Amino acid sequence: MNKLSDIGLIGLAVMGENLVLNMESKGFQVSVFNRSTQKVDNFLSERAKGKKIVGTHSIEELVNSLAHPRKIMLMIKAGDAVDEMIETLIPHLAPGDIIIDGGNSHFPDTNRRTALVESKGLLYIGTGVSGGEEGALLGPSMMPGGSKAAWPVVKPIFQAISAKVEDGSPCCDWVGENGAGHFVKMVHNGIEYGDMQLICEAYQVMRDFLKMSADEIHLVFEDWNKGDLDSYLIEITRDILAFKDTDGKPLVDRILDTAGQKGTGKWTSVAALDLGIPLTLIGEAVFSRCLSAIKEERVKASKILTGPTPSFSGDKAKFINDLKDAVYAAKIVSYAQGYSLMRAAAEEYGWKLNYGGIALMWRGGCIIRSAFLGKIKEAFDSNPNLTNLLLDPFFKEKVDKAQKGWRNVVSASVINGIPVPAISSALSYFDGYRCEKLPANLLQAQRDYFGAHTYERIDKPRKEFFHTNWTGHGGTTASTTYNA
Repeated sequence: MNKLSDIGLIGLAVMGENLVLNMESKGFQVSVFNRSTQKVDNFLSERAKGKKIVGTHSIEELVNSLAHPRKIMLMIKAGDAVDEMIETLIPHLAPGDIIIDGGNSHFPDTNRRTALVESKGLLYIGTGVSGGEEGALLGPSMMPGGSKAAWPVVKPIFQAISAKVEDGSPCCDWVGENGAGHFVKMVHNGIEYGDMQLICEAYQVMRDFLKMSADEIHLVFEDWNKGDLDSYLIEITRDILAFKDTDGKPLVDRILDTAGQKGTGKWTSVAALDLGIPLTLIGEAVFSRCLSAIKEERVKASKILTGPTPSFSGDKAKFINDLKDAVYAAKIVSYAQGYSLMRAAAEEYGWKLNYGGIALMWRGGCIIRSAFLGKIKEAFDSNPNLTNLLLDPFFKEKVDKAQKGWRNVVSASVINGIPVPAISSALSYFDGYRCEKLPANLLQAQRDYFGAHTYERIDKPRKEFFHTNWTGHGGTTASTTYNA
């Protein structure tokens, strides 16, 4: 082919290959490169055979095959490999050319890389890509951020290949400058951790408390997927529970109970700590994976430590409905916390995030896609300055209706020794958020007692600080007031 390609892509692993095929199917010619050039040849002779895909065997050949301004997307492992590839590319590019990182990079790295690339006269985009293998091929959710001048150039490609919602709107739009796109993708992944943990807790309650089989639980998730909880993760859980091993027994019952993780949930939790946002449910989801990973230690502990033997008596169908309410209410809390984190980050980094638009980007293609997200978009369309999703009339009403069942599930689980850390932490956050007076007055008195950290008074203006000589032996010097 003599025609110059519309875009180049480096990294022909599963996501990279599928994105290339997606782009080509939408009418774009794509040039590809991989560090192991044999992968390029294999791809061209197999899945890319006969398509408008150009194989290259060097960075120079890749760059020369592209139309100006050149657009090169990296689908390689996050971390040092991205920095090394950027350094390799820069000498071959001209002002206005665009480097795109489509991996799961940490947003501070994207902040730094944007500044570096722009200092060379080039443009940079860090974009979250969600949806896994199937999404990459058929339409992912994409969350681009970085150099704003690059967006009009890549917009036709990104929005063409992204998933679409019912009215045809693409699940892709500009998020913000610097690392905004990767930050939003990070929060998406944190919420994904939370959603998965909520589903797993519901599964354990049904399995260990209600003594239900995988086939019976499958039917529950099948029913849940027809209502408020309709989502991709509920859908695949339904299918997993019905899947049989070679002997006809449920495969899920034979999978070792140790969960892996790639770190994005941890990044979300650390970002929340840095910004002072109570992201309790996602934090518990991360810690639950950590607890699952110490399998051998748990096996030993199970032979030493005792607790109640789970025993259910009552209306099973009613309790399952309570469990559905608990999962739904906790899910609302998880998203409320995630959106609070994005709002805090926008203030900290000067981003202008479109919160309703983010919900739209997550409506299709991505792992957390669900009908629920349409209501989040409506909430922010109605009130762009909404401080917490729990305060939106729709979500307030939903939590009010779910609250009795939610509390019943948490109390029954605690009494029967069934761990529900995400569902219960969500309830604790809800009760704390709606509490006008928390016990932090005592905590602040303790801090002032041992460290002279000062306190504010309810009968004085905010930001006026006081110190008390609690023992009569201390001095009057107070510590510097700061928030960590």
